[in-house]
Amino acid sequence: MARTADQQIPFLYRLFFLYIEPIATALGALYSFDFLGLQTQYMSMTHPLSAATALTVRESIILNQLANLYFVFAFNEALVLRATNDVSVWKVFLLGLLIADFGHLYSVHAMGSSIYWQAWTWSSMYWGNLGFVYVGASMRTAFLLGLGFAKGSGKKVKR
Repeated sequence: MARTADQQIPFLYRLFFLYIEPIATALGALYSFDFLGLQTQYMSMTHPLSAATALTVRESIILNQLANLYFVFAFNEALVLRATNDVSVWKVFLLGLLIADFGHLYSVHAMGSSIYWQAWTWSSMYWGNLGFVYVGASMRTAFLLGLGFAKGSGKKVKR
């Protein structure tokens, strides 16, 4: 079976995908879980106009589920990618996350289309929900396109 040869993954990708993004994602998870008492703050940062309303049990359950997904995302990215230097594994994994990035971006569409490009209006929540996701999606796209890799590396080899 042919596969992509193991190769040196550029430092910037390793730094971002093994450290920066998993830590940032885990921090988002901590805000979403109810055991730290930050769910109301999380919700008010997401939609300030709704901040006056109390957090419902339903919203708390959904935020706990979101936190769980954030934790599994951070855990998988930090540990699965550390387990291999096989670029084909990284590509499949990062393609899945890139698809999830588009779903994450879609999740705020109810705020109106201007939310996607009016960065000067963003709260810290939207810098995470949009700005950081833009960076992550850009990094994944660059990786999938092979940007930053040595020329001729990653060629197919027979096993």
